[in-house]
Amino acid sequence: MSELIVIGYDSPFQAEEVRLKLLKMQRDYLIDLEDAVVAVKQADGKVKLNQVFNLTQAGAIGGSFWGALVGMLFLNPLLGAAVGAGAGAISGALSDVGINDDFMKNLADTFKPGTSALFILVRKATPDKVLGELSGAGGKIIQTSLSHGDEAKLQAALDAAQTRTTAVF
Repeated sequence: MSELIVIGYDSPFQAEEVRLKLLKMQRDYLIDLEDAVVAVKQADGKVKLNQVFNLTQAGAIGGSFWGALVGMLFLNPLLGAAVGAGAGAISGALSDVGINDDFMKNLADTFKPGTSALFILVRKATPDKVLGELSGAGGKIIQTSLSHGDEAKLQAALDAAQTRTTAVF
């Protein structure tokens, strides 16, 4: 079962920085993310969701491929690709995977303008290594489905003073 974690930041850029760290950890097989979305409350009060995957674009690409393939059967691949791309874009725009967009927008609406939040849906992780990588990243846990103990460990890692040591060779 996936775990939901929402972390709030005072800066509109901090959430994106932490998401980039998480995506790097995913490439290193330290964490398996189902979804990672940054919500930014802009100065005018509007909430902008920055998704990892653009479903509209992915739907258009997949639809154009299948449309061209079907169009070849009817000797008109360009028309098939155009119709398929349109249908794929519509289906991609209407689909919602991962964290519910309405939930994220409603929660981010309660934030101050100029702040951000990172919404993470984690399938599995290597906790000790992930916590080490997030040490000193800052932020405050707003909501989570973690146990109280795991939530406390995560908040402690986020709050830890980040110390950097440099070695001279």
